[in-house]
Amino acid sequence: MRKKIVMSVAMGAICFLTACGDDLSITVPATAESLPIYTDEQTEDGEMSGVETENNETQEESSEAQEELRSEGSTEPEESTEPEEVTITISAAGDASLGNYYGQGYSLSFRETWEKEQDASYFLENVYDIFSNDDMTIVNLEGSFTNAQERNKEQEFCISGDPEFVEILTVGSVEAVTMANNHRTDFFDQGTADTVETLENAGIPYAYSQYTGVYETKGIRIGFVAVNEVRQPGTEVEKYLQEGIDKLKEEEADLILACCHWGIERDYYPNDYQQELGKKCIDWGADLVLGHHPHVVQGIEEYKGKYIVYSLGNFCFGANRNPKDKDCFIYQQTFTFLDGELQADSSARIIPCSVSSVSNRNDYKPTPAEGDEAQRILDKMNECSIQFHVQFDEEGNIIR
Repeated sequence: MRKKIVMSVAMGAICFLTACGDDLSITVPATAESLPIYTDEQTEDGEMSGVETENNETQEESSEAQEELRSEGSTEPEESTEPEEVTITISAAGDASLGNYYGQGYSLSFRETWEKEQDASYFLENVYDIFSNDDMTIVNLEGSFTNAQERNKEQEFCISGDPEFVEILTVGSVEAVTMANNHRTDFFDQGTADTVETLENAGIPYAYSQYTGVYETKGIRIGFVAVNEVRQPGTEVEKYLQEGIDKLKEEEADLILACCHWGIERDYYPNDYQQELGKKCIDWGADLVLGHHPHVVQGIEEYKGKYIVYSLGNFCFGANRNPKDKDCFIYQQTFTFLDGELQADSSARIIPCSVSSVSNRNDYKPTPAEGDEAQRILDKMNECSIQFHVQFDEEGNIIR
């Protein structure tokens, strides 16, 4: 389902990767007018026309009929005083590397899968029903859409995919992406420029550093700001966040998301600065904070009635053919507006997933978990979130 899109664009920022790549310790087999208001007809002077008769009885009947109409009052419909309610459901998923890293083997790679399937819908088909039934889906685009060859040789893993790979997002009902991460500049400014052009041509809003994005649906403007805390100084990151949130307020965004690439890779608990920065985002005016980068899940915290999702984990992750930890989740929250005003009440849940539909390797097909597997991931999230006094029921709903 595609809606009207508004965005702010440009390029810039610096990034660096500390850990990524294939983990092949597990055996890998070879092989998206207003209706007119009608009113009763009236004469030019606004009064009902009468009919003169010579018969007194007829005049009396007419008089009685008019009196009866007056006593019954006006039959015109009254204007509704009920407030207009609009609900917006947002789905968020983690790192999406739609391509390979430089030097990665071809066998069982993302590129081989693309060329074998010849169908962009393959990659997100198992989560399509979730994404297509929400109002906005946002992921972290970790890597460039580019054919550039000049790469940052100081970066251990330089991730890129062909510009045509953007179709994975459009046919998968992903409406927005963040680009603030430690892979945006793997192929320098050319990689960023190519990615920006590709996203613009596809109609997908994006955000990174000082450049914010806006997506509009149902008359509600959803603004988002994104930063890469992994290598940028905290003062610079905080400047981007605070100024970005202020800018979105000036642009009359009705809902503001702060997206942070932060934390320590493969650590299941947020560090002190993640917790500090997440709360600052809400103090500055964000309605939801979304985190990624650790490549594993982290807990969720409630602060001033709003949520900080510390790490969504990987998602459709082409940079690793067989990650040891394939657990991830889709975070979903529904916001309610009355006459355009955001209400305090909201409902949130997580949907436990795996980055792959098979357990012995990565087939780049994120899949909702079921049965015991779903409960295992929920138990893990309960353990990761207990320090924040947040827990999840068996359906993944947040228990207040």
